Amino acid sequence: MKAMTLLTSSAFMMMAAMAVALITNFGGYFPGETLNPDVRSDLTICTLVVMLTLSMSRIPLQNLNPLKYGKSIARAVILGMVIASIIPLVGYFLLKDTEYSMQAAGLVFIAATPFAGSVLPLSIILRGDAEHAARGTIVVYILSLAWIPFIVWLALGDSVDMEFLVKTVLELIGIPLVVSRFLTKLKINKDVLAVILNCCIFFMVWLSVGSTNFKGNEWWLFMAFIIIAVLRSFGLGFAVEVSEKKAGIHWGQRVTDILMTSYKNKGVAIALCVALYPPGMVAIATSILIEITWVAFMDSVLFSKKRMEKELASETQAETA
Repeated sequence: MKAMTLLTSSAFMMMAAMAVALITNFGGYFPGETLNPDVRSDLTICTLVVMLTLSMSRIPLQNLNPLKYGKSIARAVILGMVIASIIPLVGYFLLKDTEYSMQAAGLVFIAATPFAGSVLPLSIILRGDAEHAARGTIVVYILSLAWIPFIVWLALGDSVDMEFLVKTVLELIGIPLVVSRFLTKLKINKDVLAVILNCCIFFMVWLSVGSTNFKGNEWWLFMAFIIIAVLRSFGLGFAVEVSEKKAGIHWGQRVTDILMTSYKNKGVAIALCVALYPPGMVAIATSILIEITWVAFMDSVLFSKKRMEKELASETQAETA
Protein backbone atom coordinates (compact mmCIF):
# COMPACT_ATOMS: atom_id res chain seq x y z
CA MET A 1 0.00 0.00 0.00
CA LYS A 2 1.36 3.42 -1.00
CA ALA A 3 2.33 5.90 1.69
CA MET A 4 0.00 8.52 0.18
CA THR A 5 -2.94 6.13 0.54
CA LEU A 6 -2.21 5.71 4.23
CA LEU A 7 -1.63 9.42 4.80
CA THR A 8 -4.95 10.33 3.19
CA SER A 9 -6.87 7.76 5.28
CA SER A 10 -8.37 9.45 8.34
CA ALA A 11 -9.14 6.11 9.97
CA PHE A 12 -5.55 4.82 9.56
CA MET A 13 -3.95 8.06 10.74
CA MET A 14 -6.18 8.21 13.81
CA MET A 15 -5.50 4.59 14.74
CA ALA A 16 -1.76 5.13 14.24
CA ALA A 17 -1.90 8.28 16.37
CA MET A 18 -3.70 6.41 19.12
CA ALA A 19 -1.09 3.62 19.13
CA VAL A 20 1.85 6.04 19.20
CA ALA A 21 0.20 8.20 21.90
CA LEU A 22 -0.46 5.21 24.18
CA ILE A 23 3.10 3.91 23.74
CA THR A 24 4.45 7.38 24.47
CA ASN A 25 2.22 7.74 27.54
CA PHE A 26 2.60 4.38 29.25
CA GLY A 27 6.25 4.07 28.21
CA GLY A 28 7.00 7.38 29.92
CA TYR A 29 8.45 8.91 26.77
CA PHE A 30 6.40 12.10 26.61
CA PRO A 31 8.64 15.20 27.04
CA GLY A 32 6.46 16.80 29.70
CA GLU A 33 9.03 19.33 30.85
CA THR A 34 9.53 20.73 27.36
CA LEU A 35 5.91 20.43 26.29
CA ASN A 36 4.37 21.81 29.48
CA PRO A 37 0.62 22.65 29.67
CA ASP A 38 1.10 26.23 28.42
CA VAL A 39 3.12 25.09 25.41
CA ARG A 40 0.65 22.28 24.67
CA SER A 41 -2.24 24.73 24.84
CA ASP A 42 -0.55 27.14 22.40
CA LEU A 43 0.42 24.34 20.01
CA THR A 44 -3.10 22.90 20.08
CA ILE A 45 -4.71 26.27 19.42
CA CYS A 46 -2.38 27.05 16.50
CA THR A 47 -2.83 23.59 14.97
CA LEU A 48 -6.59 23.74 15.34
CA VAL A 49 -6.84 27.23 13.82
CA VAL A 50 -4.95 25.97 10.76
CA MET A 51 -7.17 22.87 10.50
CA LEU A 52 -10.45 24.73 10.85
CA THR A 53 -9.38 27.48 8.45
CA LEU A 54 -8.45 24.95 5.76
CA SER A 55 -11.58 22.83 6.34
CA MET A 56 -13.95 25.81 6.28
CA SER A 57 -12.25 27.28 3.22
CA ARG A 58 -13.67 24.36 1.23
CA ILE A 59 -17.20 25.53 2.08
CA PRO A 60 -18.53 27.58 -0.87
CA LEU A 61 -20.25 30.91 -0.39
CA GLN A 62 -23.48 29.87 -2.13
CA ASN A 63 -26.48 28.02 -0.66
CA LEU A 64 -25.73 29.17 2.90
CA ASN A 65 -28.85 31.31 3.44
CA PRO A 66 -30.32 30.10 6.79
CA LEU A 67 -33.75 31.57 5.98
CA LYS A 68 -34.04 29.68 2.70
CA TYR A 69 -32.78 26.41 4.17
CA GLY A 70 -34.38 26.58 7.60
CA LYS A 71 -35.05 22.84 7.98
CA SER A 72 -31.45 21.95 7.14
CA ILE A 73 -30.12 24.50 9.62
CA ALA A 74 -32.52 23.34 12.33
CA ARG A 75 -31.41 19.72 11.88
CA ALA A 76 -27.76 20.68 12.16
CA VAL A 77 -28.31 22.75 15.31
CA ILE A 78 -30.58 20.23 17.06
CA LEU A 79 -28.49 17.16 16.21
CA GLY A 80 -25.01 18.68 16.25
CA MET A 81 -25.34 20.98 19.25
CA VAL A 82 -28.28 20.04 21.48
CA ILE A 83 -28.63 16.25 21.20
CA ALA A 84 -24.87 15.69 20.88
CA SER A 85 -24.33 17.54 24.18
CA ILE A 86 -26.88 15.74 26.37
CA ILE A 87 -24.96 12.55 27.24
CA PRO A 88 -21.66 14.25 28.28
CA LEU A 89 -23.58 16.79 30.37
CA VAL A 90 -25.61 14.09 32.11
CA GLY A 91 -22.36 12.21 32.77
CA TYR A 92 -20.78 15.30 34.32
CA PHE A 93 -23.71 16.06 36.63
CA LEU A 94 -23.73 12.42 37.79
CA LEU A 95 -20.04 12.65 38.69
CA LYS A 96 -19.67 16.27 39.82
CA ASP A 97 -20.34 15.53 43.49
CA THR A 98 -17.70 12.79 43.66
CA GLU A 99 -14.01 13.23 44.47
CA TYR A 100 -13.33 13.12 40.73
CA SER A 101 -15.38 16.15 39.80
CA MET A 102 -12.37 17.93 38.31
CA GLN A 103 -11.63 15.04 35.95
CA ALA A 104 -15.32 14.86 35.04
CA ALA A 105 -15.22 18.55 34.05
CA GLY A 106 -13.67 17.41 30.79
CA LEU A 107 -17.12 16.10 29.83
CA VAL A 108 -18.40 19.69 29.90
CA PHE A 109 -15.87 20.76 27.28
CA ILE A 110 -16.83 17.77 25.13
CA ALA A 111 -20.49 18.74 25.43
CA ALA A 112 -19.81 22.38 24.57
CA THR A 113 -17.79 21.83 21.40
CA PRO A 114 -19.40 21.61 17.94
CA PHE A 115 -19.11 18.67 15.56
CA ALA A 116 -15.83 18.15 13.72
CA GLY A 117 -14.90 20.50 10.90
CA SER A 118 -14.21 17.43 8.75
CA VAL A 119 -17.93 16.60 8.57
CA LEU A 120 -18.09 18.33 5.16
CA PRO A 121 -15.18 16.51 3.47
CA LEU A 122 -16.35 13.21 4.98
CA SER A 123 -19.87 13.88 3.69
CA ILE A 124 -18.47 14.41 0.20
CA ILE A 125 -16.39 11.21 0.34
CA LEU A 126 -19.30 9.15 1.68
CA ARG A 127 -21.87 10.58 -0.78
CA GLY A 128 -23.64 12.46 1.99
CA ASP A 129 -25.53 15.75 1.67
CA ALA A 130 -22.61 18.12 1.12
CA GLU A 131 -24.73 21.28 0.98
CA HIS A 132 -26.44 20.36 4.26
CA ALA A 133 -23.01 19.70 5.81
CA ALA A 134 -21.65 23.04 4.57
CA ARG A 135 -24.60 25.10 5.82
CA GLY A 136 -24.66 23.25 9.12
CA THR A 137 -20.93 23.73 9.69
CA ILE A 138 -21.00 27.49 9.12
CA VAL A 139 -24.11 28.11 11.24
CA VAL A 140 -23.13 25.76 14.09
CA TYR A 141 -19.64 27.23 14.35
CA ILE A 142 -21.02 30.78 14.40
CA LEU A 143 -23.47 29.79 17.14
CA SER A 144 -20.64 28.06 19.01
CA LEU A 145 -19.08 31.45 19.71
CA ALA A 146 -21.90 31.87 22.25
CA TRP A 147 -22.84 28.21 22.84
CA ILE A 148 -19.43 27.12 24.19
CA PRO A 149 -19.18 29.86 26.86
CA PHE A 150 -22.83 29.32 27.81
CA ILE A 151 -22.49 25.55 28.37
CA VAL A 152 -19.20 25.92 30.27
CA TRP A 153 -20.65 28.70 32.45
CA LEU A 154 -23.86 26.69 33.03
CA ALA A 155 -21.96 23.63 34.29
CA LEU A 156 -18.76 25.04 35.81
CA GLY A 157 -19.73 28.60 36.72
CA ASP A 158 -17.14 30.76 38.44
CA SER A 159 -14.54 27.99 38.56
CA VAL A 160 -13.56 28.95 34.99
CA ASP A 161 -12.01 32.23 33.84
CA MET A 162 -14.85 33.21 31.50
CA GLU A 163 -13.01 36.18 30.03
CA PHE A 164 -10.12 33.92 29.01
CA LEU A 165 -12.58 31.31 27.73
CA VAL A 166 -14.36 33.80 25.45
CA LYS A 167 -11.04 35.09 24.13
CA THR A 168 -9.84 31.56 23.40
CA VAL A 169 -13.10 30.63 21.65
CA LEU A 170 -12.78 33.71 19.44
CA GLU A 171 -9.25 32.63 18.54
CA LEU A 172 -10.21 29.02 17.88
CA ILE A 173 -13.40 29.59 15.91
CA GLY A 174 -13.74 33.29 15.08
CA ILE A 175 -10.43 33.54 13.21
CA PRO A 176 -11.04 30.45 11.00
CA LEU A 177 -14.60 31.62 10.21
CA VAL A 178 -13.30 34.96 8.93
CA VAL A 179 -10.02 33.93 7.28
CA SER A 180 -11.55 30.89 5.54
CA ARG A 181 -13.93 33.15 3.60
CA PHE A 182 -10.92 34.69 1.82
CA LEU A 183 -9.58 31.26 0.85
CA THR A 184 -12.68 29.70 -0.72
CA LYS A 185 -11.36 30.26 -4.27
CA LEU A 186 -7.87 29.00 -3.46
CA LYS A 187 -7.32 25.66 -5.21
CA ILE A 188 -5.94 22.97 -2.93
CA ASN A 189 -5.42 19.41 -4.12
CA LYS A 190 -7.79 17.19 -2.14
CA ASP A 191 -5.07 14.62 -1.37
CA VAL A 192 -2.70 17.34 -0.16
CA LEU A 193 -5.48 18.79 2.01
CA ALA A 194 -6.28 15.35 3.43
CA VAL A 195 -2.63 14.74 4.31
CA ILE A 196 -2.30 18.13 6.04
CA LEU A 197 -5.48 17.64 8.07
CA ASN A 198 -4.64 14.03 8.99
CA CYS A 199 -1.12 15.00 10.10
CA CYS A 200 -2.60 17.76 12.25
CA ILE A 201 -5.04 15.27 13.79
CA PHE A 202 -2.17 12.82 14.40
CA PHE A 203 -0.17 15.52 16.17
CA MET A 204 -3.09 16.63 18.38
CA VAL A 205 -4.00 13.07 19.37
CA TRP A 206 -0.38 12.39 20.31
CA LEU A 207 -0.06 15.70 22.14
CA SER A 208 -3.25 15.20 24.16
CA VAL A 209 -3.40 11.45 24.85
CA GLY A 210 0.38 11.10 25.13
CA SER A 211 0.57 13.77 27.84
CA THR A 212 -2.51 12.87 29.90
CA ASN A 213 -1.84 11.58 33.40
CA PHE A 214 -4.00 8.48 33.74
CA LYS A 215 -2.37 7.41 37.00
CA GLY A 216 -3.97 8.01 40.37
CA ASN A 217 -7.53 7.49 39.13
CA GLU A 218 -9.80 4.59 40.04
CA TRP A 219 -10.62 1.98 37.40
CA TRP A 220 -14.34 2.73 37.71
CA LEU A 221 -13.74 6.33 36.63
CA PHE A 222 -12.20 5.18 33.35
CA MET A 223 -15.09 2.76 32.87
CA ALA A 224 -17.54 5.60 33.47
CA PHE A 225 -15.78 7.79 30.89
CA ILE A 226 -15.64 4.88 28.43
CA ILE A 227 -19.36 4.16 28.84
CA ILE A 228 -20.23 7.83 28.37
CA ALA A 229 -18.02 8.03 25.26
CA VAL A 230 -19.49 4.83 23.79
CA LEU A 231 -23.03 6.08 24.34
CA ARG A 232 -22.16 9.48 22.84
CA SER A 233 -20.42 8.16 19.70
CA PHE A 234 -21.72 4.66 18.98
CA GLY A 235 -25.06 5.07 20.77
CA LEU A 236 -26.09 8.34 19.17
CA GLY A 237 -24.69 7.29 15.79
CA PHE A 238 -26.70 4.08 15.73
CA ALA A 239 -29.79 5.86 17.09
CA VAL A 240 -29.75 8.35 14.20
CA GLU A 241 -29.02 5.58 11.68
CA VAL A 242 -31.88 3.34 12.85
CA SER A 243 -34.47 6.11 13.35
CA GLU A 244 -33.78 7.93 10.07
CA LYS A 245 -33.58 4.74 8.01
CA LYS A 246 -36.88 3.58 9.52
CA ALA A 247 -38.37 6.97 8.61
CA GLY A 248 -37.27 6.47 5.00
CA ILE A 249 -34.62 9.19 5.00
CA HIS A 250 -32.17 8.68 2.15
CA TRP A 251 -28.49 7.83 2.46
CA GLY A 252 -27.19 11.35 1.78
CA GLN A 253 -28.97 13.10 4.61
CA ARG A 254 -28.54 10.15 6.95
CA VAL A 255 -24.75 10.07 6.55
CA THR A 256 -24.36 13.77 7.28
CA ASP A 257 -26.79 13.71 10.20
CA ILE A 258 -24.92 10.78 11.78
CA LEU A 259 -21.59 12.59 11.40
CA MET A 260 -23.01 15.79 12.90
CA THR A 261 -24.44 13.95 15.90
CA SER A 262 -21.65 11.52 16.73
CA TYR A 263 -18.37 13.11 15.63
CA LYS A 264 -17.29 15.91 17.99
CA ASN A 265 -14.45 18.39 17.42
CA LYS A 266 -12.13 17.11 20.12
CA GLY A 267 -9.48 19.65 19.13
CA VAL A 268 -11.61 22.49 20.51
CA ALA A 269 -12.26 20.51 23.70
CA ILE A 270 -8.54 19.79 24.10
CA ALA A 271 -7.46 23.39 23.57
CA LEU A 272 -9.99 24.77 26.05
CA CYS A 273 -9.50 22.08 28.68
CA VAL A 274 -5.68 22.23 28.64
CA ALA A 275 -5.84 26.00 29.07
CA LEU A 276 -8.65 26.18 31.63
CA TYR A 277 -9.14 22.83 33.37
CA PRO A 278 -6.14 20.43 32.88
CA PRO A 279 -7.48 17.60 35.13
CA GLY A 280 -10.43 17.28 32.72
CA MET A 281 -8.10 15.92 30.04
CA VAL A 282 -8.58 12.43 31.48
CA ALA A 283 -12.20 12.41 30.28
CA ILE A 284 -11.30 13.93 26.91
CA ALA A 285 -8.35 11.59 26.25
CA THR A 286 -10.53 8.57 27.08
CA SER A 287 -13.24 9.90 24.78
CA ILE A 288 -10.71 10.38 21.96
CA LEU A 289 -9.78 6.69 22.10
CA ILE A 290 -13.44 5.69 21.72
CA GLU A 291 -14.12 8.22 18.98
CA ILE A 292 -11.14 7.02 16.94
CA THR A 293 -12.60 3.51 17.14
CA TRP A 294 -15.97 4.93 16.03
CA VAL A 295 -14.41 6.68 13.03
CA ALA A 296 -12.69 3.44 12.01
CA PHE A 297 -16.00 1.59 12.38
CA MET A 298 -17.86 4.14 10.26
CA ASP A 299 -15.17 3.98 7.58
CA SER A 300 -14.99 0.19 7.38
CA VAL A 301 -18.51 -0.97 8.30
CA LEU A 302 -21.29 1.58 8.72
CA PHE A 303 -20.39 3.63 5.64
CA SER A 304 -18.46 0.96 3.75
CA LYS A 305 -18.23 1.29 -0.03
CA LYS A 306 -20.19 -1.94 -0.54
CA ARG A 307 -23.04 -0.79 1.71
CA MET A 308 -23.04 2.68 0.18
CA GLU A 309 -23.32 1.34 -3.38
CA LYS A 310 -26.08 -1.07 -2.36
CA GLU A 311 -28.19 1.60 -0.63
CA LEU A 312 -27.70 4.20 -3.37
CA ALA A 313 -28.65 1.64 -6.04
CA SER A 314 -31.75 0.68 -4.05
CA GLU A 315 -32.77 4.36 -3.72
CA THR A 316 -32.28 4.96 -7.45
CA GLN A 317 -34.36 1.90 -8.26
CA ALA A 318 -37.16 3.05 -5.96
CA GLU A 319 -37.19 6.53 -7.52
CA THR A 320 -37.44 5.17 -11.07
CA ALA A 321 -40.07 2.53 -10.27
